[in-house]
Amino acid sequence: MSAEATNPATPGPITPGAHRRRGRPRIDLRRLGRAALLGPTARGRLPDAIGHVVEAHRAHYPDADLDPLRRAYVLAESSHRGQMRKSGEPYITHPLAVTLILAELGAENTTLTASLLHDTVEDTDVTLDQVRTEFGEEVAYLVDGVTKLEKVDYGAAAEPETFRKMLVATGNDVRVMSIKLADRLHNMRTLGVMRQEKQERIAKVTRDVLIPLAERLGVQALKTELEDLVFAILHPEEYAETHTLMAANAAREDDPLAAIAEEVRGVLREAGLSAEVLIRPRHFVSVHRVRRKRGELRGTDFGRLLVLVAEDADCYGVLGELHTCFTPVVSEFKDFIAVPKFNLYQSLHTAVTRGDGEVAEVLIRTHQMHKVAEAGVVALGNPYTPSGEEHLDTVGERADPTRPGWLSRLLDWQQSAPDADMFWSTLREDLAQDREITVFRPDGGTIGLPAGASCVDAAYAQYGEDAHACIGARVNGRLATLGTVLVDGDTVQLLMDRMEGAAASEPSRDWLDHARTPAARIAIRRWLTAHPEGPSTPEAAPRAPYSGPSARPATANAVVDQPGATVRLAGCCTPVPPDEITAFAVRGGVVTVHRVACPGVARMKGDGRAEVPVRWADADAAEYRVTLTAESFSRPHLLADLTEAIALEGVAIISATVEPPTQGGVRHTYTLQLPDAAHLPGLMRAMRNVPGVYDVGRAQHAASGAV
Repeated sequence: MSAEATNPATPGPITPGAHRRRGRPRIDLRRLGRAALLGPTARGRLPDAIGHVVEAHRAHYPDADLDPLRRAYVLAESSHRGQMRKSGEPYITHPLAVTLILAELGAENTTLTASLLHDTVEDTDVTLDQVRTEFGEEVAYLVDGVTKLEKVDYGAAAEPETFRKMLVATGNDVRVMSIKLADRLHNMRTLGVMRQEKQERIAKVTRDVLIPLAERLGVQALKTELEDLVFAILHPEEYAETHTLMAANAAREDDPLAAIAEEVRGVLREAGLSAEVLIRPRHFVSVHRVRRKRGELRGTDFGRLLVLVAEDADCYGVLGELHTCFTPVVSEFKDFIAVPKFNLYQSLHTAVTRGDGEVAEVLIRTHQMHKVAEAGVVALGNPYTPSGEEHLDTVGERADPTRPGWLSRLLDWQQSAPDADMFWSTLREDLAQDREITVFRPDGGTIGLPAGASCVDAAYAQYGEDAHACIGARVNGRLATLGTVLVDGDTVQLLMDRMEGAAASEPSRDWLDHARTPAARIAIRRWLTAHPEGPSTPEAAPRAPYSGPSARPATANAVVDQPGATVRLAGCCTPVPPDEITAFAVRGGVVTVHRVACPGVARMKGDGRAEVPVRWADADAAEYRVTLTAESFSRPHLLADLTEAIALEGVAIISATVEPPTQGGVRHTYTLQLPDAAHLPGLMRAMRNVPGVYDVGRAQHAASGAV
């Protein structure tokens, strides 16, 4: 039996509710109580007690079949008869109130039927099989899910594991969560009958878990009222101050927001735009946040203008007129129509300034957008009907109550959490993220991530634990480290180490500093726990050059028209056939041969040095020395893999230098002796194929004055 289904107790302080959203009247519990005590009416006739529910439901579904609601009420009333709430009303008033909340939001018939029955299996003799027989499998599934939620013990020790089980049990259909949120809202409205410490405990869980879930589901109407109720319980002094400010503003004779609203109506009429302009009062928490941000409140800070139009295109038409006739506050503009939020929210946000300096925030949306903004997934109806299949979210996943994308990800990573405490702390961190971004894969697919996520998060979102082998990324075509923070709309190509063996699949402990998502953090921590030594540090070669065992003196194999001259290949660009070359005479009768593209050539020409005619001799007559640079991501065993690839090509290493890693990248410089010039393209391909290497090129640095 739920905490509310007990003997009547002395009512405590009344919880706040005076400043409520228009169009959502509080239920008359006394009237419902009297109607409930009269018992069910004749079969086929609607009981008076559900008149409010029927009226709200028909506003959204005029042709709805009301018989399931009638039968559900009759069963619920007869089952709960004799049970009383602590507030003194018959217990049946609670499922009626929860159902009315959902009906006002536009919930479909199945959800409302389950809502009326949501406490019967837990608190009465009604069985789940009886519900299934009377109302079908779908209603039974929802009732069973809510029953499991009711069993969640929000005590400190049991809370993590029970909440984890609840998510698993109910995660396949968030209509269960919608009923739970409405249930919590009604209980919070009547929480004043409980002891203060219990009020605070329930309020904290509501704040940390249920309000963020309401945000994820897009049910703003529930979220905002829950926020105000929690605010009043946990911060009574600040709530009282805010209440006083709002009451004083409401008593003002002049309302600057109303004056601006009338001006906006006139502007839109003259432009021929059909629109409804409303004043949308801020709720308590919203006013409190604005006050903390701005200090002293302006008269227009207590609400915002809401402009409702028929079509998407009209939204932008309204925006254009407002920005033409008023001065826009550019920093306040946000387009959530082109890029909807992860919880389906769509609207244009802007702020405009009148000539007298008054600033008004404006929301512009269609009527359908407004319905979804208020009710979120509840407004989408039954996902099992053909119309429910039409709803797709911005990342190509079904945006319906069956399984939104964020919930799928939550259910996936919770399976990997090694213990309940990590799950709980990670869940709270994840729910604290108030915005989501969408990034694109090169194949056109998408990845949904919280704002502030990095390439590390994208890797684990796409590959799961296979992301241990990620060695880097390209963001919008440019190389980027795994710690790079992504923004909405980025294109991310993840570069994977495809080598076989565990040594090539080691995440770095540093990745935890860049991981924002539970999937990434849990996977990395699991690997580090299983490998307490930690991943190997990237190998580094000595900064000083070393000589390979088969090094031989370089032979120029270039011919100059200067008898007796010693010909040398320049170390700055290490030319080999068939490079286009030029030459310059230097001290001691030496002629150095450079590639034409070498930066040193331009410098020496600028110094007035004369070029010496030069050509390649027989390409097969000698060996060639070349200097290559390899750009790579830092990873264990990379140096060994590169030198092995070079050796397999039959090329001798004369010297090698590895610079210290910077921002996750490493530069390797090799001076190599090739058996013939034809080996160079194949050698460079072999080096590029080494996992972690993203570029190999010829050395290109300015020649020194000693050439």
